[in-house]
Amino acid sequence: MRNLILPLTILALTSCSGTRGLETPRLADMPGQFSADDIQTDSLSIADLDWWDFYTDPSLAKAMREALDNNRDLLIASSRVEQARLQYGVTKADLLPTIGVNIGYSHETNDYNGSGTTRDPEVDVKLPLTWEMNLAGSLQHARTAAGARYAATAEDYRAMRMTLIADVASAWFTLHSLSEELSIVRQTMRTRAESLEQARIRFEGGLTPETVYQQAKVEYSSAAALIPGLEQRVTASRNALALLTGSWPSDSIGADSLTARNTSLNAPSEAFPIGFPSSLLKRRPDLRASELRLRAAMADVGEKWADRFPSLRISLTPGLENDGLSRLLSSPFSYVAASVAGPVVDFGRRKKQWLIAREAYEQARLGYEKNVMAAFSEVSTAVNALAHSRETRSRQTALRDAAAKYVQLARVQYRGGTLNYLDVLDAQRRYFDASIALNRAILSENLALVTLYKTLGGGWSVQP
Repeated sequence: MRNLILPLTILALTSCSGTRGLETPRLADMPGQFSADDIQTDSLSIADLDWWDFYTDPSLAKAMREALDNNRDLLIASSRVEQARLQYGVTKADLLPTIGVNIGYSHETNDYNGSGTTRDPEVDVKLPLTWEMNLAGSLQHARTAAGARYAATAEDYRAMRMTLIADVASAWFTLHSLSEELSIVRQTMRTRAESLEQARIRFEGGLTPETVYQQAKVEYSSAAALIPGLEQRVTASRNALALLTGSWPSDSIGADSLTARNTSLNAPSEAFPIGFPSSLLKRRPDLRASELRLRAAMADVGEKWADRFPSLRISLTPGLENDGLSRLLSSPFSYVAASVAGPVVDFGRRKKQWLIAREAYEQARLGYEKNVMAAFSEVSTAVNALAHSRETRSRQTALRDAAAKYVQLARVQYRGGTLNYLDVLDAQRRYFDASIALNRAILSENLALVTLYKTLGGGWSVQP
């Protein structure tokens, strides 16, 4: 047997591993910088900021901590990480021998051809040890694949944390914006109610025609009609935030937003840094997970190749065996066996399994390249969206300020008798529309910055 095992071992060690010729991801032509205006490209990035430094509002930070502790999807992902860790432990244990224990007693009675009854009792205590090893390293490849998948699952968990942080921020800003919009509408209703009352008095006193009075009614009713829809959207947004934080729907969630003024989440500077494109491969856990699954697919190819070669099986069973308990300790027993077994003719089944694994690797490689390209596209889109949302917010601010001045002048001229009341209503309507538009522009800017922070890989860090 020794003369047989040695040549087989040499053949396995010198044979092709099965992974030669696999194409590596094509990332050599990856751009060295992002192509967008107003970008500070250097080694720094806003994604380097931990989420508790990036999102500094106390109520928002509290909501994020609650989400990280209680979100059910994140808890499920955490369980998957533990499951993958245990599976990796099983795969590593497959490389080690298996030791069992057999304790038995038997009593055999025989009477062959009437020659008399014989009895053959037996008591045994044995510790069988078996160890199977593929000569081409099949189990080692399986361990490598399992380790890569375990690490990828951990990266999936970090990617979910990153997504959850962004989702909570988006939901919080949306709730904040809707609450502010509701506040604007209610304030407008109060203003228009006063204007309506003045228009009624002036109409009934014969100072203005009924057209002005009816127009004031229209303006008031148009604002009042917005209230139910906004209240429903505020409730839906509040419940969405509650679900993200792992809480039951409650009126207390985001209640402070009903009276708070909307504010922008400002980047560190107008020329915000986003870092080099290559840093995405390190910062984004979803890309790291995709790369790890590519490594696992390569290990699968090696495993299927190794399965085509023989396996060495060694059995060792030491123990004690005697016909009685009194002499058991003085009766050692041992059994040793070794065998080499492998396929001779399987009509190409194992080879086809190896080729299938190679195609699975090719799919994983192309998927990884696609994920990297998609990440670049997401960053470029997010940068562009933030730049335009900031410009929109700036222009909407100017429009709102101009509309406020217009209302002030219109009221003065109306009191002086040089302007019609319909012109005052028009000025108020323009101010209302500009205030709503500015509020939504602030929301768009906040959501754009949240998206950019996420696409750059920020938000998955664990708070100390």
